[in-house]
Amino acid sequence: MPDIVEWKPFREVSRLRREMDRLWDDFFGPGRKALRPMEMEWAPAVDVSETADLVVIKAEVPGMEAKDIDISLAADVLTIKGEKKSAREEKKENYHLVERTYGSFSRSLKLPAAVDADQIEASYKQGVLTISCPKKEEAKPKAIEIKAT
Repeated sequence: MPDIVEWKPFREVSRLRREMDRLWDDFFGPGRKALRPMEMEWAPAVDVSETADLVVIKAEVPGMEAKDIDISLAADVLTIKGEKKSAREEKKENYHLVERTYGSFSRSLKLPAAVDADQIEASYKQGVLTISCPKKEEAKPKAIEIKAT
């Protein structure tokens, strides 16, 4: 005599959903560029650090030239803009994987302290853009001596 199995109507629906999620992740998951344009907006990774005298911003922008990057300051917001041009030649190549990103980017950062806009310096070396922003005098910490009476 066969065993009686309890029927759970949503078990099959749940299994179908898991399978669809797996297929979706396989097609659109990390590293997959299916159905995404070759030239797309991207944003460089950025570090912002602060010392007593400086605010320093480092941005990863490999494969670019300094002339392709613009930096501006408005109030306390520093903006880095640029365009990474595709180095790929249009040939009859069949790409199997495309992970490098190209296109324009814009990154705006609120600075943690007031800076002297006239003294900002920027350098670009080995794919890293370094922006040194000297703090304004009033933004620098000042030690105050306590007088004992």
